Amino acid sequence: MTQKKSIIKRIKVAKRNNARNKVYKSSVKHIMKKCLIAIQDCSIFPSPEINTQIALAYSKIDKAVKKGVLHSNTGARKKSRLTRALRKQKTLHVS
Repeated sequence: MTQKKSIIKRIKVAKRNNARNKVYKSSVKHIMKKCLIAIQDCSIFPSPEINTQIALAYSKIDKAVKKGVLHSNTGARKKSRLTRALRKQKTLHVS
């Protein structure tokens, strides 16, 4: 273990930031999975439940990008996947 105060402090800060980032990333994963399941299970479109789920997912993703937890392209990709799944399910119900 190092003796330098600055390195000890950087290790503590990195652990704190890692814990905070893990919370953001896991919440984004959970809300995306919940949203995708809601899209697959829904039989009526447009459903207010799905719209609120997607709005919440977009909000979480945008907040994670703003905080620097996710890269902006990663956030855009995740939002695109949600939109693509919703569009695909809508076309299945229309046909």
